[in-house]
Amino acid sequence: MNLNVGIDVSKAKLDYCGLDSDHNICFQDEAANQPIGVSTIKQAILQAAEVRSYDHIIIGMEATSMYNILPSYTFEHDLELNSLDVKVVTLNPKMTHKFSQVYDEDKTDKVDAMNIAEFIGLGRYTVPVPRDEAHFALQRLTRERFHLIKQINDCKSHFLNNLYYKLNTIDAELPTSVFGNTMMTVLADERYSLDELAELPLEQLISELNEMGRGRFGDPEVVAKALKAAVRSSYRIGQTILNSVNMVLGMYANEIRMFSQQKKKLDQSIGKLLEAFPEAQCLRSVPGIGPVYTAGILAEIGQTERFPNEASLAKYSGLVWRRRQSGNSETQATPRVRAGDQYLRYYLVEAADSVRRHDPTFTAYYDKKYREVPKYQHRRADLLTARKLVRLVFALLTNHELYQPTVPQIKSV
Repeated sequence: MNLNVGIDVSKAKLDYCGLDSDHNICFQDEAANQPIGVSTIKQAILQAAEVRSYDHIIIGMEATSMYNILPSYTFEHDLELNSLDVKVVTLNPKMTHKFSQVYDEDKTDKVDAMNIAEFIGLGRYTVPVPRDEAHFALQRLTRERFHLIKQINDCKSHFLNNLYYKLNTIDAELPTSVFGNTMMTVLADERYSLDELAELPLEQLISELNEMGRGRFGDPEVVAKALKAAVRSSYRIGQTILNSVNMVLGMYANEIRMFSQQKKKLDQSIGKLLEAFPEAQCLRSVPGIGPVYTAGILAEIGQTERFPNEASLAKYSGLVWRRRQSGNSETQATPRVRAGDQYLRYYLVEAADSVRRHDPTFTAYYDKKYREVPKYQHRRADLLTARKLVRLVFALLTNHELYQPTVPQIKSV
């Protein structure tokens, strides 16, 4: 006989319901989403355990943004619950939502808590993530880095959109990135206007670029000529519009600089915290996987022991393609499932893209997958390479070993 405790989590309260294996309600109520509320639910569980001996006690709650993390963490580290071997599990909201639709009942927090408890009884819940302090701290950093990268990319997109009004041919002319500090200074009119840039002698512009870039330009003369060519070949807009565009460009240039500095600080903190993880050396041994990607992967995986095989880890990360078969026919082109841990998937895909640039085995695999289709070659090949990387990550972490690269065999003609 099991005791399944379903908790519907919101920002302010916790609706909870305890069901036994015979679907009898042992307790049901609501409590504040605070330590005192968690204590109330714990006492209900302890009292139920005194009345009857249960084989397993499972507490389940949906992954609801940040609101489930603190109560889940508190339940997992409670000594009295640990003495009863209580398991705390995280549920996929999509699965519990589809499950609740079967009953065709009103949707209330009270009903949701009972449906969650019923769903736990099926045993189709996500393997719990051990939230020890080291993993929890690392996860805070790596997840915020994920969101910071999205903000940087968003700022870059807006910067390029506005830059088009000013220099619409810059992409064709410029042989370097527009997002370097020096280039943003030039393009946002923080030093020269377009007219001044056009009239500035080439030698002086080369000298200015060299000075602002501290000699980091590979060929400042080529960059200077490209800037002048872009000014000459682009449309000219009115000064009023140009003033607005320059203001927006300067705003996004400052945001990109600020976010880039924050990213450096995050990367430094991640590197220091990663020193507490001995298993990090296993992933760092793979060419192309540095401390940041290692940290992102480890923070989300937790302990590999909770995954029975590499296919389970791939499913957890959302790097699986659902099979569709009926009778004698089977669909060949199947979409990737839109589920899984988005943070783990991000770090695996980014790591795979880096590894395939450094390791010949992954390079050959990526090239093969790239050539298989006429459209979306890079995206598809990158995802499949990430799926291949999952197998390697699982093997290295499970066996506690370092990566031994193999040289791909060249087929004789």
